[in-house]
Amino acid sequence: MQIALDAMAGDHGPEDLIAGALLAAEQAGLEVSLVGDEPLLQDYIDKLAPAPELLDLIKIVHASQVIEMNEHPVDAIRKKKDSSVMVAFDLLKQGKVEAVVSAGNSGATMAAGVRKLGRLNGVSRPGIASVFPTLKKPVILMDIGANVDCRPQHLFQFAVMASAFSRVLDISNPSVGLLTIGEETGKGNNLIKETFPLLQNSSLNFIGNVEGRDVFQGNVDVIVCDGFVGNICLKISEGLAEAAMMMLRDEILKSWMAKLGYLMARPAFKRFKKRVDYATYGGAPLLGLAGTGIICHGKSSSEAIKNAIIEASKMVKHNINQDIQRSLNSEENRV
Repeated sequence: MQIALDAMAGDHGPEDLIAGALLAAEQAGLEVSLVGDEPLLQDYIDKLAPAPELLDLIKIVHASQVIEMNEHPVDAIRKKKDSSVMVAFDLLKQGKVEAVVSAGNSGATMAAGVRKLGRLNGVSRPGIASVFPTLKKPVILMDIGANVDCRPQHLFQFAVMASAFSRVLDISNPSVGLLTIGEETGKGNNLIKETFPLLQNSSLNFIGNVEGRDVFQGNVDVIVCDGFVGNICLKISEGLAEAAMMMLRDEILKSWMAKLGYLMARPAFKRFKKRVDYATYGGAPLLGLAGTGIICHGKSSSEAIKNAIIEASKMVKHNINQDIQRSLNSEENRV
């Protein structure tokens, strides 16, 4: 399976991205097309000096332009038609690859995907889903930033698409919750109140309203919200995880007894860090596109990129877009 990687994206340059592609090739046998400045990418590959058998799984596709993180998404894809992310999605459109992974400008990545691939039939707005660690099992939150202003139909479709995506996590009959300020029916703004009956009257396993504290409890499989709320939730969780690790480190350094205790409990701390590390989950799928795309954190490590590439391959193998289309058609026929 061939996956296109936007190799010019991210905060740290191509080296970690290429290293992640090599890990995906080594551990999962995936073929990866690195899209970007060919001479530059070749220099990084030479520097990493991968085994010859891995080089057979890696190819470079030249792109002369890069969309920076601070550029306006729509303007950028219009002006930079030969940017790495646009070329990557063009490869997918032509059938030369089966998915695209990018750690670049998330708005530009979504815009490029829509421009090149279009949307699945009936999808009002594609969205971004994210997998969160919880006390029990991972939870899927959608949307996390693609659509800051939504209508009830958008949130309803997010629920349908995220439920279909849950197959990648081996979840059957996923439960769906609507994120708001109280569990009681009727709590929330007009968007929530109008979305509630759409979910309640659907074939989805809708359990009702959920609150912010429920996100990390693991009692629901899919949580739906608009991109404004979802992105704040995402950034708070990232900041909280980092702050918790730093506070724990500060406390450990205060006494020799704490240091000794840390050494004894070090394996448990490592397991905890892995559970809350975004790298474990790779990237966030762009659901609703007529193709498979994954957006990664700008500061993604090689491990995160590897996991995102593997996640993209799983989405293709599970025929997630066909499932989404089938589910949307089924709900449409119920109306």
